[in-house]
Formats: sequence, C-alpha cells, structure tokens
Amino acid sequence: MNLELKHIPLLGRLSKTQREVLAYLAVGGWNTLFGMLLYSIGYWLWGKQVHYLLLAILVNIIAITNAFLCYKFLVFKTKGNWLREYLRCYIVYGGGCLISMALLWLLKEFLNMNPVVANALATLIVVICSYFGHKYFSFRKHTKEGNTP
Repeated sequence: MNLELKHIPLLGRLSKTQREVLAYLAVGGWNTLFGMLLYSIGYWLWGKQVHYLLLAILVNIIAITNAFLCYKFLVFKTKGNWLREYLRCYIVYGGGCLISMALLWLLKEFLNMNPVVANALATLIVVICSYFGHKYFSFRKHTKEGNTP
C-alpha cells in the first residue's frame, strides 16, 4: 500500500513541500510519542535498577532507528543510500541526543523535575531542531553526479 497525502481530500491541494512538512510532523509526532512512551515504560519497569540517563540512551537508540525507517519510507522517500542515510540520521540525532541528555540532567538535577517530564521537555526542543538536520543533511537529495542540488 502506497499511502500518499496528496490522495487525501484537502491535503491534495497542498504543495509537495507542504505535504512533506506535514508528513514530517506526523512522523515526528509518532516518534516522539514512541520514544516518550518507551522511556516512561522503561523508567516504570527499571527506574530503580537502571540510571535514568542510561535508560534514555538505550531508548534513543531504538527511537532513532524507528525514526530513520519512518522518515526514509514515509517522508523523504529516498531510494538506496541505506548506510549513509542511517549514519547521517545518527549524526543529527546524536547531536540532538547529547543536547537532550544535557537538558534532562539539568532539569532533573537542578530543577528537581520528574525524569519523565524533563525528558518530554528536552524532547520537544530537540524535535524542532532535528527537522532541519534531516531535511538538509540526512535525507538530502543527490544529483546523478553525486552532488547535492
């Protein structure tokens, strides 16, 4: 099944770029929910045994892989380049992850926020910044000569 936003009434009137942004936001929303739920469940199950930052690192590895697959197939629809795009995704998300971890630590240790709430706030900030990294780095289109357009 090839789900295209242009086939949905009203959304078909949007430009290709607008549909891409809408798809990105939907996938980003899904991945954010996925990561937050996974972190919350993990914290509930293992919060007493596993440090909250280690748990966040493990959850981010799973969430980055989920995001890569969704962005590749549902948003940017690129062909091939699996390893390059996956590694670039890790660069974008790795930078975001470091920022997220720092924010999580600061919010937990200095503002005494609940780790789940602190993770949600840090995630919101990183999601906004990640769009630009994925759009112009991870999944940028290449010409036949191998250069970016």
